[in-house]
Amino acid sequence: MPELYYGGDYNPEQWSPEVWAEDMELMRRAGVNLATVGVFSWSSLEPEPGRYEFGWLDQVLDLLHGNGIKVNLATPTASPPPWFSLAHPDALPVTADGVRLMHGSRDTYCVSAPAYREAAVGIARVLGERYRDHPALAMWHVHNEYGSTCHCDHVAASFRTWLQRRYGELGALNAAWTTAFWSQGYSAWEQVFPPRRTQYLPNPSQMLDFRRFLSDELLTAYQEQKSVLRALTPDIPITTNFVFGAWVPVDHWRWSREVDLVAIDHYPGSAGIEAEQQTAFGADLARSWGGGRWLLMEQAAGSFNVGGRLHSKEPGRMARNSVSHIARGSSGALFFQWRASQGGAERFHSGMVPHAGADSRAFREITELGELLPRLAEADSAEVEAEVAILWDAESWWATDGPALPSPAIDYLAAVQAAHRQLWQLGIGTDFAHPTADLTAYRVVVVPSLYLAGAEVIASINQYAASGGQLLITALSGIADETTQIRLGGYPGAFRELLGIRVEEFLPVDGTIELDTGELAEGWSERVLLEGAEAIARYQGGVLDGWPAITRRDNVWYSSTWLTDPAYRSLMTQVVHAAGITPAELPAGIEVITRRSADARYRYILNHTAGDVRLPYDGIDLITGEQTDGEVTVAAGGWTALRTKPAEQPPGESVAKRNQSITGC
Repeated sequence: MPELYYGGDYNPEQWSPEVWAEDMELMRRAGVNLATVGVFSWSSLEPEPGRYEFGWLDQVLDLLHGNGIKVNLATPTASPPPWFSLAHPDALPVTADGVRLMHGSRDTYCVSAPAYREAAVGIARVLGERYRDHPALAMWHVHNEYGSTCHCDHVAASFRTWLQRRYGELGALNAAWTTAFWSQGYSAWEQVFPPRRTQYLPNPSQMLDFRRFLSDELLTAYQEQKSVLRALTPDIPITTNFVFGAWVPVDHWRWSREVDLVAIDHYPGSAGIEAEQQTAFGADLARSWGGGRWLLMEQAAGSFNVGGRLHSKEPGRMARNSVSHIARGSSGALFFQWRASQGGAERFHSGMVPHAGADSRAFREITELGELLPRLAEADSAEVEAEVAILWDAESWWATDGPALPSPAIDYLAAVQAAHRQLWQLGIGTDFAHPTADLTAYRVVVVPSLYLAGAEVIASINQYAASGGQLLITALSGIADETTQIRLGGYPGAFRELLGIRVEEFLPVDGTIELDTGELAEGWSERVLLEGAEAIARYQGGVLDGWPAITRRDNVWYSSTWLTDPAYRSLMTQVVHAAGITPAELPAGIEVITRRSADARYRYILNHTAGDVRLPYDGIDLITGEQTDGEVTVAAGGWTALRTKPAEQPPGESVAKRNQSITGC
C-alpha cells in the first residue's frame, strides 16, 4: 500500500443523496481514502427475494471513486432481511434454553441452516459479479464480526458430523467426554446434542468441543463466501473483521490463515489508563495473529461505552489510540462509523462526523489526524521489536469459561492481560504466540494459566526451556489435556518435571495473601512441594505459612498464586533481567513503541498524561521533519514519531521470521 488506510464504515442507505454529496466533501477534507460499504445493507440491496436494487450502491461507489476513495465492499450476511426470516423460520437462532429468537436486531441467523448458507453465498455471488470490475473496489469485507451461536436441530446435525470427523467412532467420544460419569454414555450418534440447558452442571468436554465446532462451522461459512469472491476477483484481498470477547467462539489463530489481511474491531472497556493498556493488548494480539501486518477495521471516534455509560474521548485521545494501533503494525486506522446514525439501536454510537456535524471538536480532530497519517506511512513495513512472547490459547479460555471450577474467580483472559500489562508498564515490546509455535527466537516466554496442554504443546514448551530462554509459567497451567481430563499425579501435571515442583492441592482464598518478600498476592494459592526447584518467595501467614509461592529451576519460573500488579511487575523484572533485557525507564503514562527496518529505526512516543514530557531521544520528527538533538518534548495527551538510523540488530531472529515459524495452529 502506498499509504495508510483512513476512513471507516459508511452507511449511505441511512441517508439521502443530498447528504451523500456533503459526505464526499467532508471525506476529502478529512483525508479519508477507504470506506467500508454495505455491511448491514441486505434489505436495501434485496428488498424482496431475488429482486435487487443496486442503483443506490452504484451511485455511491461511483461517487467514492470520483473523490479518490477506495471501497472495502462488504457482504451483508450478518443481518438477513425480514423477508428471509419469515420465509425460513428454521434459520432463526435458538438459545441454549430452546427459545427461538425473532427478527428485530442483527445476527438473526443460524450459521448451520442450509437456507441461510445458500442465501449468504447467493448475495455474495451477486455482489461479486456486479462489482468485480469497479475501479473503487480495493478489498472484500465478508460478513461482520463472526461469533453468533445457535443450538437448534440444524446445529445438532452439523455438530454430530463434526464430532464424527474428530473422533471417528462413539467409543473415542465417550472416552474423551468421560461419559461414564453421571451415566452419559452414548450408544448412537443421534443421542448427541449441543450443550443445551440441562438440570445441573453440563459436561465440560462437550462444552469445549461445541466451542471448537462453532469456530470451525463459522469458518466454513466464511470460506464459502470467500471461495465465490476469489473466483470472481482473484486479485482483490478478502478479509473479515475479528471481534474479541468471551462470547466469541472463534479461534483467531486458525482463522488468520484464511484471511488475506487480519482485521480487528477494538473497543476498550475502561475509561482510564486501562483503556490504553487494552489498546496495546488488542493491537499486539492482532499483529501476532497477522504475522506482523494487520488492519484496525473499527474503533470509536468520539466516545465509547464503559459499563453502559458513554465516555467521551478527551482531546487528543482519538489520535493517540489510532497511533497506538499503527505503531504496533496496523496499516491504518478505520472507525465505526463515518456519520453517527440518526436512528436505530446504535444511534448514540459515535461517528467521525458526530451528531453535532462537521463544526465540532470531534470532526476537527478527525481532520487533523487525516492530515498527519500519510507522514507515518514510511514506517508501515518496519517490524515491531518484541523479544518477549505470551502464549495465547482460545481453547484454554473456553475450557475455563464455565461452571464447576475450583474458584469462580478463575479468569483466563485476566491472567493473560495481567502478564501483558506488566510488560506494557515495563516498556517491553511483546508478541503473542500459539502454544505449539517454535518459540526459540524469543528471549522470554510467559505461559499464563494455560489450562489445556496436549502432547504437542508440552513438547513446544519443553523445547523452548531446553533452548535456554527464560520461561515463566503461572498457576493453572498444564492442569488438563486437550479433552479437559485432569492430568494425575499432582499439579501442574504437564509441567511438573520441567518446573521441579509438585502441587498437592489448590487453596483458593478471599482477599489478599502475604508473601515473605513483603509483596501481596490475591485469590489463589497452592501447596507446593519442591522437587528440584528453589523457592524465591514464600507464603507468609495462614495455613501455607512458609510454603513456596514462587519457584525457580534454572531458567524456568513458576508462580503458584495470582500476584498483585506491583508483585507481578517485580517478578517480571527479575525474569527479563535474567534474559538480558533491560526494562525501559519511562515516566508513568508514557509509551514508547519501537519498529525497525533495514535502513531506519522508528520510535512512536505516546503521552497519556496531563503534562508535557521530555525524553532523551534523537531523530527526525516524522510530523514536522525537524531534527531533535538529544531531547524530544511530547505535549500532554499527544504523540510523536521519530526516525533514526538503524541500530544494531537485537539478538534473535527478526519478527517476520518468528511469525513465519508459528505452526500447528
